[in-house]
Amino acid sequence: MSNIGTMPGSGESQERRNDRMAARARWLRRWRYREIISQVDHETVLDRIESDSGWSHRYAFMILMSAGIAILGLLLSSPAVIIGAMLISPLMGPIIGLGFALAIFDWPHVRRALVALLAGSLLATGFTALIVLMSPLQDITPEILARTRPNLFDLLVATFSALAGGYAMVRGRGETIVGVAIATALMPPLAVVGYGLATGNGAVFGGALALFLTNFIAIALSGTLVAKFYGFGAHLSPEQTRLQAWSLIAVFVLLAIPLAFALRQIAWETWAARTARTALTEQFGASARIGTLEPEFGAAGSPLRFRATVFTDAYNPEAETSLTESLSKALGRDVEMRISQITVNQDMASMELDRRRLARNELADRAATRVSMADRISIATSTLPEHVVIDFENRRAHVRAIGPRPLTDWRAVEARLEREYPDWTIQVMPPYQPLPQIMFAAEGATLDTVAQARLQASRWALQRWGVDVIRLTAGRVSDEPVEIAEARLQTVQQALAPLVAEESALIAVNRARERDMGLDAARFVTILPVRDSGTLEVQPETEAPEDAAGNLSEDGNASSGSSAQPRPKLG
Repeated sequence: MSNIGTMPGSGESQERRNDRMAARARWLRRWRYREIISQVDHETVLDRIESDSGWSHRYAFMILMSAGIAILGLLLSSPAVIIGAMLISPLMGPIIGLGFALAIFDWPHVRRALVALLAGSLLATGFTALIVLMSPLQDITPEILARTRPNLFDLLVATFSALAGGYAMVRGRGETIVGVAIATALMPPLAVVGYGLATGNGAVFGGALALFLTNFIAIALSGTLVAKFYGFGAHLSPEQTRLQAWSLIAVFVLLAIPLAFALRQIAWETWAARTARTALTEQFGASARIGTLEPEFGAAGSPLRFRATVFTDAYNPEAETSLTESLSKALGRDVEMRISQITVNQDMASMELDRRRLARNELADRAATRVSMADRISIATSTLPEHVVIDFENRRAHVRAIGPRPLTDWRAVEARLEREYPDWTIQVMPPYQPLPQIMFAAEGATLDTVAQARLQASRWALQRWGVDVIRLTAGRVSDEPVEIAEARLQTVQQALAPLVAEESALIAVNRARERDMGLDAARFVTILPVRDSGTLEVQPETEAPEDAAGNLSEDGNASSGSSAQPRPKLG
């Protein structure tokens, strides 16, 4: 009978355990409502969030200022400047507002927040791209590279920042400081997107955009999680609540999986570099010192490349072969190891061998650099690589460009190549072509911005062509005095100094040209380069010259018997 009585007792015990668990759940819900939910003024919080989450002139202005400071900090690789940009970023309001709107299914508010975020993102991207295009500094810095490979840690940073931001919005404490953390996950990636767009670097653009989108989704959904915890959306049905919960879990899992793989790849690369450094130390002994170790991981399936400089007491001719084999086995991938060994504390004979070996390595490096540099310059100037002259001793490169492009474009190509090779002097010789006419405003002899650009391009082309002597001709409107045309000639000659003006002449007034092309087309100075033999290098069509008295016939042509009357050299 005792055995028969145990079964109901066991059932009652299980029921009591279920009842206790249900009672604890009810107590926990009551405690959450009493200590957490009831302490929050939900209407006030939603009003404050809604007022900060839309588009406004202040929001647009602060987006521009924050983006501008952020891109400058990235180009300077200055964390302090980047933090300064975060202090004024207004992105916290719209993105936390989006998270709360998703929690309560307020679709008009969702659209309002999304419009503000999308417009702000496009504004920041375009503004940073414009700054990069105008900046002389366009090199990829460590701060830029750090935002091109999103990983699981970036997701955690965005999530923790959003949780803190949601809490601050609900409690009304420390929103500004928490907003810095949220802006850290959004504004720098946006600035790097603009950098990649401006420089045409697809890898940087894609990596930064992936990081921004990952952080954007994580922050918005974390804000939704905080809103649900504090009782926002209590009016939703159980089915809607479950839909929100499963959606949050699914999105976070989908984000975490690829980012976890990216983090794993970064960790593997760090481990591979550490393994290579350890192998170098074991190969050369404790007395050796590793100067540099530069790994190149490349795409999957390609060999790993390591370039190292080692200071050692004795030269080891088998080091590269031995390390290549051992690292290939340790890392499970093909490895290419190149080591520059610099021996110390050796006799003169050994030092001479080291010098010759380093000289051979330097020649090999020069050959590789020559091929790479010649290919890059030839692509930029539409020439063949063998037409690029490279002088390593003086670090100069010269090429004669081919193609019908304006002189201003060729000058910009040369400037861009010199930025790519800052330690070199790059000279691009443009094709021979007529120099652009220098146009002037009415009754004036001053150069506007367009005229200055044309004059600078002409001066640059004459220097590249090796022309020292020029011939100047000037046109004028029929009602303008001759002194104005002479003043224009003087202005151009002074700007082109120390080039020598062989002669300067005034073109006859052409009333037909004035009628057909307008008065502005008659106020010009033409620059003609002159060979040593006295013939023109490039000579565009010119108008009929004035006679000695500046008289014209009735049809606008020079009077009979007139010829080009060269004026004395100006200045």
